[in-house]
Amino acid sequence: MLTALKNAFKVPDLRKKILFTIFIIAIYRVGCNLPNPGVDHAAVQQLANSTQGGITAFLNLFSGGALTQFAIFGLGIMPYITASIIMQLLAVVIPRIEEWQKQGEIGYRKITQWTRYQTIVLALIQSTGLVFLFHNPQNFGVDLIPKFTPPRIALIILTMTAGTGLIMWLGELITQRGIGNGMSILIFVSIISRLPGDASIIKSQSGTFVAILFLLIGLAIVVAVVLVEEGQRRIPVQYAKRIVGRRMMGGGSTYIPIKVNQAGVIPIIFAASVMYIPVLVSSAAPWQQVRNFVNRYFADATALPYIGMFFILIIAFTFFYVAITFNPVQQADYIRKYGGFIPGIRPGRPTAEYLNRVLTRLTVPGSLFLGIVAIIPSIVGGALHLNKQVFPFGGTTILITVGVALETIRQLESQLLMRHYEGFLG
Repeated sequence: MLTALKNAFKVPDLRKKILFTIFIIAIYRVGCNLPNPGVDHAAVQQLANSTQGGITAFLNLFSGGALTQFAIFGLGIMPYITASIIMQLLAVVIPRIEEWQKQGEIGYRKITQWTRYQTIVLALIQSTGLVFLFHNPQNFGVDLIPKFTPPRIALIILTMTAGTGLIMWLGELITQRGIGNGMSILIFVSIISRLPGDASIIKSQSGTFVAILFLLIGLAIVVAVVLVEEGQRRIPVQYAKRIVGRRMMGGGSTYIPIKVNQAGVIPIIFAASVMYIPVLVSSAAPWQQVRNFVNRYFADATALPYIGMFFILIIAFTFFYVAITFNPVQQADYIRKYGGFIPGIRPGRPTAEYLNRVLTRLTVPGSLFLGIVAIIPSIVGGALHLNKQVFPFGGTTILITVGVALETIRQLESQLLMRHYEGFLG
């Protein structure tokens, strides 16, 4: 690993990309610690030092602690992720977006531009909800915005929305001029920045033995995540030879890789976003009974109703997301169009039914894996009474960090192999 890292810095172009990525990450971390103008800094510090759980802790994890600090980057990357998911969902029902997906680079630019527009709109909506959420002292015990005037509200909303736009730009800079995969790297940085603080809180609450036990559980989850992330079903495809003019074309065999976790971490993020909506809506509700109901069933991550609803939503969104991202009928048409077939399966409708059957069988264990991984922090926190604190080595955290780390290593690996250097996986 050290040799591969040394080889990476030997290549001037690759060294510039790595240093540029580190520079952008530094800017991002500074923005995560700059409070919004017009907020009570003493109350912000009090909220940051307290242990928050439920959906607030989940979103705080994705923002690198910027949410509870009410920083200019408090929304984090979540609006962009939500907008990207919405664009993928709209591609199923809007033919124009589906055409853009088939146009290559030109269509990708159009989709990216509309994703940016949706991100800004979502950032405006979410920042407005957060202003009312953090103004109500009944939610977190403190009032971050004591002078609740329309000009100050507008300033905070515009600042957080502009921060989200800046995060989008930073992620795109990493993708274009850095080592690539910019948005995922920013999420990765946000998550790992919270691990030392969360681990110290767990140690102070439960002692060294429990902290070591959590570390061992985390290592076991890492092994499970790696095995599932790398696990895939390879469906063989045989292509017949064709005569084009005077030349023999085609022939050979390949395979269609279908991963066990085909949906990745998207269902968890989408389910968390759905669970977050009632919390935002109830923050502005004038009825105390409504807020109590929402805090009991939608904000407490250790409550059984929360765990059950979160688990069911993850499974449902996994099947839904896989269904819209992998179309067996379309795949069967592509195979038949290029003269291919699956051995033992007739082309056309039988091939589509076979692919759908395989996909369903893989999605069942994949969705259960995602659901179990996501609720591990809630179960552990509830069993040990950890004041609703996020389990620092929880499944969602490891699922994202391991996935991004593997993808980044693969990209650096390909860059080194092109220059005849030994890679990280050598």
